Amino acid sequence: MLDPEGSVEHKADPSFSKVFLIPLAMLIVIGALLFLAFSATEQKEDSFYSYKVVNIRGKLVSLDKYRGSVALVVNVASECGYTDSHYKALQQLQRELGSHHFNVLAFPCNQFGLQEPGTNKEIDNFARKTYGVTFPMFSKIAVKGTGANPAFKYLIDSTGEEPTWNFWKYLVDPNGKAVKAWDSTVTIEEIKPHITELVRNIILKKKDEL
Repeated sequence: MLDPEGSVEHKADPSFSKVFLIPLAMLIVIGALLFLAFSATEQKEDSFYSYKVVNIRGKLVSLDKYRGSVALVVNVASECGYTDSHYKALQQLQRELGSHHFNVLAFPCNQFGLQEPGTNKEIDNFARKTYGVTFPMFSKIAVKGTGANPAFKYLIDSTGEEPTWNFWKYLVDPNGKAVKAWDSTVTIEEIKPHITELVRNIILKKKDEL
């Protein structure tokens, strides 16, 4: 059929519309599902124990295994002026409070003075042979800046305290909430009362539940 100008009139092909609309609808659905999945992930990671990290042996582990216990998270280094005093005190603290209600969680970091230059294996050997370390140690990470490990970034965002040197210490409660942070100059003996109070609360709560 010709139109008034003498050209051929073209009618829309319904099959073409369907071919176009179906992929579009699928993209919208996929986008919505990805958004919901991302939102769920963001909502889940509302505690330190919601994160996964790599341990010193290279295995991906969930920090959720420490939920229900208190943790002292520390960015450690092998060649720092604070190394000897802190490693000794941290291991003593781990020995005294045990692993049922408390753990030191050590994260090697080479960002401050390049004082943790070794490989994960070298760091692990150093800590265990020199100080008899029994607390969990994790793979070397960045603890500040744009490349900061997400778990450490959570601690920084929660406390408003970013590490400025080795051996910063973050106290995490049984629910995975960051309670307080201390810098390198604060000794383990000084912060021990804060830790023992949280541990005592766990023990008392368990007794009440019996």
